Amino acid sequence: MSEIALITGAAGALGSHVARTLAARGDNLVLVDTAAARTRLESIAKETGNAAIIAGDVALDATWQEGLPRVARELGGAPTLAALIAGTWRGGTPLHSEPDDATWRTVIDTNLETAHRSLRAILPAMVAAKHGGIVVIGARAGVQPWTAANSAAYAAAKAGVVALAQAVAVETLSAGVRINAVLPSTMDTPANRASMPNADPSKWVSLDSAAGVIAFLLSNAARDISGAAVPVYGRA
Repeated sequence: MSEIALITGAAGALGSHVARTLAARGDNLVLVDTAAARTRLESIAKETGNAAIIAGDVALDATWQEGLPRVARELGGAPTLAALIAGTWRGGTPLHSEPDDATWRTVIDTNLETAHRSLRAILPAMVAAKHGGIVVIGARAGVQPWTAANSAAYAAAKAGVVALAQAVAVETLSAGVRINAVLPSTMDTPANRASMPNADPSKWVSLDSAAGVIAFLLSNAARDISGAAVPVYGRA
């Protein structure tokens, strides 16, 4: 029986790569991203095959309350796997120089709050079925915050994501639901290449590598792994 894999941030570089990786092994997909990304989601859904779409703000309960029942009708069940990739980076300014709370609120809401709301939305069905696997995206900055000078909000948000995942992993393990985190350093994405033109991207984490680690953690081969925070640093 095919798994139903939900991916937040599915329109982005890593999310879309994970979608293709999971579709290639036969998983059905739930592609989740913002309303502005609907066209991109529809394109990925057409490319990957059997996929449903949720286009909205995943930090809002209303998005899940509308989307999950519809997905169950379209795909025949609730998600059994999830890659919670939605997030963003903001930085470049010391905390004491920030003129307001805009960066803090954006980074906390887009990284930590999206993970929190997503877990609350998808876990009840997994726990009831006693089957599920979830991967959240932390970051090296979350466990090595001294590497994140001038992006303190991002380090705090990703540290929160990892702590949330590891605490909830203990809560759900006896119900057959595993939760792990991956901790990338710099990802080799078009956006990062454009913003850091003088860097050496061969040292960064490739999308293939990151997607492969996520797919492994969402596979039966990783059935005995839960609560892990897996470093995926490349040579950066």
